[in-house]
Amino acid sequence: MENLVYEVEIEAPIEKVWDILWNSETYNAWTKFFAPDSSMRTDWQIGGKTYFLDGEGNGMVSTIEQMQKPEILIFKHLGMIKEGKEDLESEEVKGWSGSLEKYFLTQKDNITTLKVELATLPEYMGMLKSGFVQGFEVVKKMAEAK
Repeated sequence: MENLVYEVEIEAPIEKVWDILWNSETYNAWTKFFAPDSSMRTDWQIGGKTYFLDGEGNGMVSTIEQMQKPEILIFKHLGMIKEGKEDLESEEVKGWSGSLEKYFLTQKDNITTLKVELATLPEYMGMLKSGFVQGFEVVKKMAEAK
């Protein structure tokens, strides 16, 4: 596993940035760089189920490990969902199951720093880095719009 850390400074209140990240109406605008028509379904419960899905309903099964709104949201990835079936046991999944995707937001004056940290397999590093660079730029533009 390799570690990816990326951050961006946004001239907007922390609550506005949080809302753009996780509101179902704006989530796809910044995550489309990972998968077109992406969506997130969650019960917003620590230990509950969260699904990160592409337009066909395939993707990742995760849980919320920690949440301190609007500063911290940490997902623990558990497995995959393919054709409506959860896979939490296969050898493919065991290679990365348990990895964390951490979002940290801090505010100083009117600048919110948005930071993501995650561990990933080397073959996904380029796609994820590119996705976060482009995606966080969309978050920045949306949050800084008056």
